[in-house]
Amino acid sequence: MDVILSNLKDEGDHHADTINKATCLALVLAAEDTTAVTLTWVLSLLLNNRHTLNKVVNELDIHIGNNRLVEESDMKNLVYLQAVIKETMRLYPAAPLSLIHAATEDCRVSGYQVAAGTWLITNLYKLHRDPGIWSDPEEFRPERFMTTHKHVDVKGQNFELIPFSSGRRMCPGVSFALQVLHLTVANLLHQFDFATPLDEAVDMRQGPALTIFNATPLEVHITPRLPASVYDTSS
Repeated sequence: MDVILSNLKDEGDHHADTINKATCLALVLAAEDTTAVTLTWVLSLLLNNRHTLNKVVNELDIHIGNNRLVEESDMKNLVYLQAVIKETMRLYPAAPLSLIHAATEDCRVSGYQVAAGTWLITNLYKLHRDPGIWSDPEEFRPERFMTTHKHVDVKGQNFELIPFSSGRRMCPGVSFALQVLHLTVANLLHQFDFATPLDEAVDMRQGPALTIFNATPLEVHITPRLPASVYDTSS
């Protein structure tokens, strides 16, 4: 944004203020909203699957301990946490429909004639729950990404799991989004114990919108789980 504000000038029909505001809006809609939605689903799934939550916390305790905060360099060791985030994106892709793609020329796909200009909108939600690809597709099983689907990632090369879409029009912020998600989830679960009011199950119904969000806002009780000295960043 600093570069845009410094260098962008009004030229013809392109007004610098309009472009700056549009860029800011795109960042908010495509980055902040989707990240918040995914973080909420991660917590919701873990709170409804306490054995999985305990395994994530145990992994954090083994590799991080209780005398420091999680750092980005720790991510390579937190393989189960990474599997949890993959499984969350499979079940609840923040944007259930991919960006619009269009055929640039007439072509044939799987025997169908597709005219130039035809729009393609991929139903990622349906694709990620295809029983022909995923065993028990409706179940939350992060372990699948450490066994049968260990080779699958979310960067657009494995078409059975494309929460960021794929190809030239896939999300340009995929690397940054994954860094933020992994580090944020790791620090939240390492620093705090989470519980629901009265230990009730989280409502997993989805609200109608362009991004999948909880129909009922998630409410949690948070308790610090590390020594007080770890939280003191003033020194």
